[in-house]
Amino acid sequence: METKKNPRANVGRNSSLYFAVGLNVMLLLTYLGLEHKTYDTQATKVDILMLDDQFDEDIPITTIDFVPPPPPAQKQIITETITIVEDVVDVEESLIESTEIGQDDIIDDREIGIEDVAVVEVEEEIEVAFAVIEKVPIFPGCQGTNAELKACFERKMQEHLQKNFRYPETAVDLNIQGKVFVFFKIDNNGVVTKVKSRGPDQLLETEAERIINLLPKMEPGKQRNKSVSVPYSIPINFKLRQQ
Repeated sequence: METKKNPRANVGRNSSLYFAVGLNVMLLLTYLGLEHKTYDTQATKVDILMLDDQFDEDIPITTIDFVPPPPPAQKQIITETITIVEDVVDVEESLIESTEIGQDDIIDDREIGIEDVAVVEVEEEIEVAFAVIEKVPIFPGCQGTNAELKACFERKMQEHLQKNFRYPETAVDLNIQGKVFVFFKIDNNGVVTKVKSRGPDQLLETEAERIINLLPKMEPGKQRNKSVSVPYSIPINFKLRQQ
């Protein structure tokens, strides 16, 4: 049996070439499709500014007349006239006597008696510590021995502090607290004097001194039956309660 197919009619002979050409064409069309850009076309209005011919207007020149200030007042020149007067009067020179004492001067021989000299007695202030004084200052209302008077004095001082204590409002607002040491003296007349204080703030010191200055007059302390001054110190504790 003979084959009827033409040997020259080979369909797949150039298939690879056609495939490559087709592939390149497809890639080119795909690239052009992806890279193609479109723009929105909108009508844009363009304003045209028309300038007319500019006319130059002549501005009149204004002249301002300045009034010059008045000239300064001329200072009057005072000329001094010196008149020479002839010295026709003779001036007598006065003799100034010396105040020094010479050998020929007489010294007053007056005798001064003892009764002519005024003697001023100066009372010496004696201070005795509170702990060693023979008789302590007596606080009003205290009685008993020296030891009982001392205990009563300290008790009355505490009562006086509690009665007259007043916390300064400004110190409360500023949260100021601490211990103030007050030093004072009970003089030989029983009066509280020379009050001084030392503390953390001036507000507390002022309040502590105010309390001590309210102490009543006492019977002065005595040493060998003689009234003497007694120094004393006491601490006052200013403390705020935490609520």
